[in-house]
Amino acid sequence: MDVMINAILDSLSLATLLSVALGVVLGIIIGAIPGLNAPMAIAIAIPLTFTMSPLSAIGMLIGVMKGGGFGGAVGAILLNTPGEPHSAATTLDGYPLARSGKPRKALQTALYSSVIGDSCSDIVLILLAPTLAIFALKAGPVELAAILILSLTLIASLSGNSLAKGFFATAFGALLATVGMDPETATPRFTFGYVELFDGLPLAAIAIGVLAVPEIIMRLEEGRHYGKHKPTLHDQHKGDDQLKTKEFFGLRKTIFRGAAIGTVIGALPGLGTTLAAFLSYASAKRFSKTPEQFGKGSLEGIASTESANSAVSGANLIPLLTLGIPGNLTAALLVGAFLIHGVTPGPMIFERDADLIYGLFAAMIMANVMVLLIGRTGLQFFALITKVPPYVIYPVVLLLCVVGIYVSQGGFFAVWLMLGFAVLGYLMIKLDISVVCFLIGLVLGPMIELSIRQSVVLLSQSPSSIFDYVFALSLLCATPMVAWILIRDRKRAGSNQKE
Repeated sequence: MDVMINAILDSLSLATLLSVALGVVLGIIIGAIPGLNAPMAIAIAIPLTFTMSPLSAIGMLIGVMKGGGFGGAVGAILLNTPGEPHSAATTLDGYPLARSGKPRKALQTALYSSVIGDSCSDIVLILLAPTLAIFALKAGPVELAAILILSLTLIASLSGNSLAKGFFATAFGALLATVGMDPETATPRFTFGYVELFDGLPLAAIAIGVLAVPEIIMRLEEGRHYGKHKPTLHDQHKGDDQLKTKEFFGLRKTIFRGAAIGTVIGALPGLGTTLAAFLSYASAKRFSKTPEQFGKGSLEGIASTESANSAVSGANLIPLLTLGIPGNLTAALLVGAFLIHGVTPGPMIFERDADLIYGLFAAMIMANVMVLLIGRTGLQFFALITKVPPYVIYPVVLLLCVVGIYVSQGGFFAVWLMLGFAVLGYLMIKLDISVVCFLIGLVLGPMIELSIRQSVVLLSQSPSSIFDYVFALSLLCATPMVAWILIRDRKRAGSNQKE
C-alpha cells in the first residue's frame, strides 16, 4: 500500500504532470496531420526523454500515445484525411456530420468517446492485467485465424448496397496485401523490382489516397458546377452544433460496447486498432435502431469507432507489461523506452519496479484527463477549419497529404502511390464499390494469411487436432450463422425500401 501511495504522489509531481501534458499536446498535433501517426510521434519523442526520470519519460510517451488517438479523429472528421488506417472508420460518419455544419458536435462525440474507451481499457489493465495476459498468451494462430475470419464476416455489413461489390472490394484489398515479402519464405512477391515495396504497400498512403484525395476532386467538381461562390462547409447547414447531454447519454451502450471490443482486441497481440474500429462500427450498425443513418453523419458511428480504437491503446499494454510481448508498433516503441531507462517489461516487473508501474498507472489516468481538458479547449479552434473557404482549404489539405506521406514514408515513391490510388478510389466511388471494404481487406490481409498458413502447418500432421481448439472451432461454426443473418437483414432492408 505504501508503494502505491508513493507512486501516485510521484505521478502528481510538477515534472510528471508537465511531461504528460506535453506528450498529449504533441500527440494531438502530430495525429491530426495527414500521414503522421502516434507511433511516429513516439519515435520523435523518445530522444527527448533521455534526461528525464523513468516515470516522467514513460508518462510523456503514454501522453503522446493517447493524444495521438484523438488527434487522428480531428483530421478524419474535419478534412476526411485519416492519419492512420483505423481513422478511416471515423471518416464514415465524422466527415458527413462536419459537412452538414456540425463539426463541433462530431469532435465532441469523438473526444468523449475516446476518453471513455481509453479509461475503460486502463481500468481493465490495472485490475485484470495478469488474467487477460494468460488468455492472450493462449490465443495461438488457430484462434487468431478464427477471430479474423469471423470479424471479416461481421464487417461485411459495411459493404454498401451490394454484397457482391463488397466482397469484390475486400478480395481486391486482400490481393494487394500480398505485395511484399512472403512471411514464410522471405521472397519478394509482386514487387516488380521496386525495393520500396519489399515491406508491402504503405497503408497510410493508400488510405489517404482512396479517401481524402478523391473527396477533394469531387468537391472541386461541385465547385465547378455550382460556381465560385459555393458556400463553405459551415454555412451549408444551420443548426445546433453542440452535443447535448441527452444525445451523449443515448450513446452509452455504443461506447461501452466499443470499449469492450477494443479491450479484447488490444489484449491479443498483432490484431491492432484498425480491426477494433471497423468491428465496433459494424457491431454498432448491427444493433442500432437507425442503421440507415450510418454513413450519413451518425453519432453512433463516430462513438463506436473512437471508443474502440482508443481502448486498444491501454489494452495493448497488458501483454507488454505482464509478458514482455508488444501488441503493436506503439507498444514495441515503448519497450525500447523502458529498456533505455533500465526497466525490463515482463512477469517480474510488478515485483522489481512496482513503484514505477503504479506511478505509470496513475499517469495513464492523468493522461486521459488531460486529453479531455486539452482536447475540449482545442475544439473551438479545430472547428474553425470548416469556416475556411473551399478554394483555400482543399489545396492546403492536398499539400498536407503530400508532405505527410513524404515525411512518413521517406520519399516520393509513396506520394506517387497515393496519387495512383486516388484515381482508383475516385473510380470506386463512381462505381459504388465500397472503399471501406477495400481498406479492410488490405489491412487484414497479411494477418489472415499469416495466421491461416501457421494454422495449416500446425494441423497438417493431424487434422483431427482441430477439435482440441474448442474456442476457434466455436467461432468458425458461428461464422456461417453470422453471414446468414447479415444476408437476411440486407434482404429485409431491400424489400422494405421497395415498399
